[in-house]
Amino acid sequence: DHLLCPGLVLGVYEKQSNNDGIHLTEAAAAFDRSISGKLSEMLSISGPPLKKGKSRIFYGLHQDFPSAVVVGLGKSGTGVCGKENWNNCKENIRAAVSAGCRQLQDLEVAHVEVDPCGDGQSAAEGAVLGLFEYDELKTKKKVRVTTQPYGSVDSAAWQKGVMYGDGQNLARQLMEAPANHITPTVFANTIEQKLSPFAHKVAVHKRPQSWIESEQMGAFLSVSKGSEEPPIFLELHYKGSLDSAQPPLVLVGKGITFDSGGISLKPSSGMDAMRADMGGAATVCSAIVTAAALKLPINIIGLAPLCENMPSGKANKPGDVVRAKNGKTIQIDNTDAEGRLILADALCYAHSFKPRAIINAATLTGTNTQAALMLSNKHRLINGFSLSFIITGDRVWRMPLFQHYTKQITESALADLNNIGKYSRSGGACTAAAFLREFVTADHWAHLDIAGVMTNKDEVPYLRKGMSGRPTRTLVEFFIKDNSFGYH
Repeated sequence: DHLLCPGLVLGVYEKQSNNDGIHLTEAAAAFDRSISGKLSEMLSISGPPLKKGKSRIFYGLHQDFPSAVVVGLGKSGTGVCGKENWNNCKENIRAAVSAGCRQLQDLEVAHVEVDPCGDGQSAAEGAVLGLFEYDELKTKKKVRVTTQPYGSVDSAAWQKGVMYGDGQNLARQLMEAPANHITPTVFANTIEQKLSPFAHKVAVHKRPQSWIESEQMGAFLSVSKGSEEPPIFLELHYKGSLDSAQPPLVLVGKGITFDSGGISLKPSSGMDAMRADMGGAATVCSAIVTAAALKLPINIIGLAPLCENMPSGKANKPGDVVRAKNGKTIQIDNTDAEGRLILADALCYAHSFKPRAIINAATLTGTNTQAALMLSNKHRLINGFSLSFIITGDRVWRMPLFQHYTKQITESALADLNNIGKYSRSGGACTAAAFLREFVTADHWAHLDIAGVMTNKDEVPYLRKGMSGRPTRTLVEFFIKDNSFGYH
């Protein structure tokens, strides 16, 4: 039965010059030798040389593998690309492997062996990310494909890639799922369950409304009160460092499980995508789950204010003034600039842990840039993210934090702050960050605006269309890089 026989994905590089023979990867060359050169023969007679990211399938070459897909890896030995600011070789492997695995999934092959292509981690990421499909609520589902590396392989690298891929897929699943399925309560329970295998190193606190009130988080409560769904302030403690006194890295993620805009209602077209407005919380919590799975030797705290933003008789009204946890008053001119309100209180609370740095992530302003936007006051964090996204291919780009933006949100008719800049009715990424900075006194802080990378059409070839779960892998890589810097 073809379902029981494994499929095979093998890599081939582009020829360096026209006179060159076919340039197979190590594993593909070994496979070719085992069938007396039949693979390279079929490749040369079946059409032009394979371009990067393209694939070609062959049947019956080997008794153990009825179907084998050969995928194009581009030029061999490419490294970091100055124009793209990522490692071409790694990106090419992810894209090629995902294409091969999907082709076999379409043929309903349930188990696939994958050529590590000289970088087992990237190959595993390509396989795990490329095969993900959110079809839990469909009757007709795609075949579930299991993957393993083909040939002699560094299994630790492959396993690490699987964990990175699984982490991003967890964020994708949380973001893609409908808002009536992933409520604040269900979100918190899902993360708690994912962290349960690591209970000896992890503490999970699901703080109810009464706790939020006692913490005087007036900005957060003003957003949640418009919805029938109770808010939850999710607090995760991962104690990975042997030194329990090591100051933690604190991550704050925006957790709006559905954003209608509130009384400043969004247009109905495309509003369904606002089920993913908890992308900040999803990526931050998934990155912490991944850190625990990888046993990273650091202390991390994750904070996610979770609620819906809904219009009702109890909802915030434009012009209302609320008081945040640090005592600052905020005039809410647009109820759809709600993410910064819930983050304001969470950022105030973050300082109570004496963090070595605070990173917050949020789908805030919808600038579609192909990269998450980063606004930070510290070069250590900027460098840490730069080194990280070059490896993961999931890029983060720096935007300015000029005083000009602070002026826009501090000139309010009724309160200390206004929740939108006076020149922009919906607020750009820079004014949003200037607003958040009003709640930060810590030395090291970075804000990631991930609205522009919330969804994927075809920008990232190894992710199917849908919610992207970006930049989860870059956050995980950042944990490792930042830990190696040492800090002051």
